[in-house]
Amino acid sequence: MKTIFAKNAEVKNDWYVIDAAGKTLGRVAAVAASVLRGKNKPSYTPNSICGDFVIIINADKIQVTGNKPDGMLYRHHTGFVRGLRTFTFNELLAKHPTDPLKRTIWGMLPHNRLGRQIIGNLKVYAGAEHPHAAQNPQPLEV
Repeated sequence: MKTIFAKNAEVKNDWYVIDAAGKTLGRVAAVAASVLRGKNKPSYTPNSICGDFVIIINADKIQVTGNKPDGMLYRHHTGFVRGLRTFTFNELLAKHPTDPLKRTIWGMLPHNRLGRQIIGNLKVYAGAEHPHAAQNPQPLEV
């Protein structure tokens, strides 16, 4: 049997919308990362972009369990000496409501050129509105 490789020009990309209000951070991120990679399609090829576009709304209403709101730390280095900045989940959510979800999904994608291209298919919004209504996104349950 011949192995079939999906080519970027032949892949049809769908649009999905996920409502993250009241959902757990890791579960939403795992579903979104899987759809972004294209693992929900029979034509999945690990070395090409065969995934779909994912829109996540209500990212500011995402939840985590246990002591993670105060114990989970996010780090960022400014590039200067002594420039390591550390934020808890609650601090980061208050300052940048979409960052915890984006960072979690990025951690589930490949850390190479392919992953940097795939993360461009992710759109995360803090509120319930998004400007992608023309693409007719299908709701995706988590």
